Amino acid sequence: MTTETTRIAVASPLIAPRFADAVRRQAQSIARLGLPLISLSVFAFLYLPIIVLVIFSFNSGTRLGVWEGFSLRWYERVFTSREWIGSLQVTLWIAIFSTLISTVLGTLAGLALERFRFRGRNAYDGMLYLPVIIPDIVMALSLLLFFSSINVSLSRWTVLIGHVAFNTAFVAVIIRARLASLDPRLEEAAADLYASPWQAFRRVTLPLLRPAILAGALMAFTMSFDEFVITSFVSGQGDTTLPVKIYSSIRFGLKPEITAVASLVLLISVALVVVSLLMQRGGRRASVQSFK
Repeated sequence: MTTETTRIAVASPLIAPRFADAVRRQAQSIARLGLPLISLSVFAFLYLPIIVLVIFSFNSGTRLGVWEGFSLRWYERVFTSREWIGSLQVTLWIAIFSTLISTVLGTLAGLALERFRFRGRNAYDGMLYLPVIIPDIVMALSLLLFFSSINVSLSRWTVLIGHVAFNTAFVAVIIRARLASLDPRLEEAAADLYASPWQAFRRVTLPLLRPAILAGALMAFTMSFDEFVITSFVSGQGDTTLPVKIYSSIRFGLKPEITAVASLVLLISVALVVVSLLMQRGGRRASVQSFK
């Protein structure tokens, strides 16, 4: 063995850990620099188009993508247009009533499936979740064939029935997930304190379920507000919702007022999220007070 080989053999146990530490530090520094860049790139990819859309909704010019000055002309045109206001009214009417009905039905269905055992429970469970599994186009065709077979004229009422059909399943999923995480000993403790089943539900279960009910209602409203496929199949003449109206307008060219409509839809969605957070905070305070 030569002298150089002997030096390498002696020094290798000392050099290897230092080299590994240097590589580890280099990898950590790259990760600390790379992960924020990747995160910023993803957020920019997702949200920059929305920001650009909102900015150009205040553009005074008619050419999209070319800024010509600040103006509210497109918002004024939307709010003075009977077609856009009519579509918004129909959309809100369907979304509000479908949210109310599907929230009640979904909450009752989630409670029944999670807390009770009855004949046909598995079959009912499978049928309830069919709208979650099947594609929208299949459900839209099924609803259209169903209404045609019983000679029901297409209107906003048929749209409401279709929205309730798929919203109920999503609300039930959220309610069951919340019920599965609750401690059943809380209701047992209420029963030990001589509370009736209704009192235990109202004072214990319902306050704990309130955030899930709110989340289900918010999801139902958002999905009903944005639904296009099912609505386009089962809506009648004169009952055009906002998504269908936007699609029909884009078919004849991208008009500037569409950016204002999209910005208003975004504003409504953000407002719903803020209201949901505020109500969830109030629900947590109420649930704390109910235990005192």
